[in-house]
Amino acid sequence: MAVHTSQSVAKAAGDDIARGPSRGAGKTPGKFRRSLSTHWYAWTMVAPVVAVIGVIIGYPLVRGIYLSMTDANERNVERSIGVNHMPATYEFVGLDNYADALTGDQFLGTLGWTLVWTVSCVSVTFLLGLGLANILNRRIAGRSFYRMMLILPWAIPGFVSVFAWRFLYNEDRGFLNRILAGGGIDAVPWLNDPTMAKISVIAVNVWLGVPFMMVALLGGLQSIDSSQYEAAEMDGATAWQRFRHITLPGLRPVSATVILLSTIWTFNMFPVIFLLTRGGPGEATQILVTQAFKFSFEISPRDFAQSSTWGVLILILLMFFAAVYRRVLRKQGDVW
Repeated sequence: MAVHTSQSVAKAAGDDIARGPSRGAGKTPGKFRRSLSTHWYAWTMVAPVVAVIGVIIGYPLVRGIYLSMTDANERNVERSIGVNHMPATYEFVGLDNYADALTGDQFLGTLGWTLVWTVSCVSVTFLLGLGLANILNRRIAGRSFYRMMLILPWAIPGFVSVFAWRFLYNEDRGFLNRILAGGGIDAVPWLNDPTMAKISVIAVNVWLGVPFMMVALLGGLQSIDSSQYEAAEMDGATAWQRFRHITLPGLRPVSATVILLSTIWTFNMFPVIFLLTRGGPGEATQILVTQAFKFSFEISPRDFAQSSTWGVLILILLMFFAAVYRRVLRKQGDVW
């Protein structure tokens, strides 16, 4: 009896296999569903953070994109004066604000200086950070002390550092001009001359950015296997050849990340420009983000539509840069 039952079960199973999957069987779950079922605990932990970020960032972003397609300003937005409530009267204008910004001289001129500011700061910061990281990666006396002192600008709050530099740059009572006066040199208008003001803000931003770059690159240097240098040295490779063929390729993953982050941070570096020069003298040091702030908070009437337009354009430019940068890295064989 048991043998007969086993044969029946085997026959039924064979028939099922021959017929293939039944119509009622579900389809193979997609990649997202498999990930959700496998890593449900991680998704549960991340969900509240994603929801909060979505509200904090998502709503202002959507609101900003909407305002950029209107003619909203201080006079036609919804507001209350005492007990009187005035409804919004601004109108939808489509892409007119974008057309005006991209065809006008103000946006393109500000974009030009913003690019010069970003490239200059990132390039100098990277080179100085790389040089200091190489020095501190060697066994030298007082290495820990030097590391601590070089990280100090990063530990000080940014606005405190900028105010300190503003005092140093003061044309009448600044420490730098007093040193020059001691040598019989006339005072330099660090923040009152357009060219000197540009050099000054770049110097401050480099001073603030070098510690991060140095620490990141130092970590990358310490991850390179020392046996590669020993083998190269035994083969007669010079210091430059070791740096070019071992150090730079070994630092490529770290360099790619820090350059991208530094570019985004510098492109949107509001505190240095605003607290040091407020975009002056005139509009000489105004970058895109400070000009967008000026539209919304300083000019009268405050132009919320123009400010939102510039903000969206900044986002598009940075997204485009990140996409191109990622494409270049992938062509070079780096995964990012």
